[in-house]
Amino acid sequence: MFTGIITDIGKVAELEQRGDLRARITTQYDPSTIDLGASIACEGVCLTVIESGTTQNANWFDVEISAETVSKTNLGTWAANRPINLERALKVGDELGGHIVSGHVDGLAEVIEIHDEGDSTRVTLRAPVALAKFIASKGSVALNGTSLTVNGVNNTDFDINFIPHTKQHTTWGNVSLGDQINLEIDTLARYVARLAEMTNA
Repeated sequence: MFTGIITDIGKVAELEQRGDLRARITTQYDPSTIDLGASIACEGVCLTVIESGTTQNANWFDVEISAETVSKTNLGTWAANRPINLERALKVGDELGGHIVSGHVDGLAEVIEIHDEGDSTRVTLRAPVALAKFIASKGSVALNGTSLTVNGVNNTDFDINFIPHTKQHTTWGNVSLGDQINLEIDTLARYVARLAEMTNA
């Protein structure tokens, strides 16, 4: 379980296809505090640590990524030196600053517009039709692992406003048109929509 509050920008150091895709990710996290089997959200995808260490003054951890995960997320576009949002799993007693995020990506949203508004940046994304009904104005979504508030919705399109702090402390400062973004809808929205379906059935 995660909160969508990014705590490090890691970098893809190595990729190797070994049946499943294996990735080495460099990080500011201390490897001595990362247990084998621990969950770390990488671009919003919950991945399991299979090894960690320090090499040439760089901290790193390794994860294995299944073909199913590659097919449902943007992890198939990863390349060496790509920066990625990282968040360690929520611990009992931690501050819940974002919203409850599972790290299970529902689909991909596409960046279709980017506009600077003062120091902030408004980004418009297009969600898959099947997921758009779960996205509501002033509701929460997780995009590449970042807990964000939806500004407005127009059919399958929705807007997010990125303040300077978010752009500086996540990978959102490098967003480009056409980017495919890992989208996890709010769990509460999913259950509310399901309840409405059952009530109207």
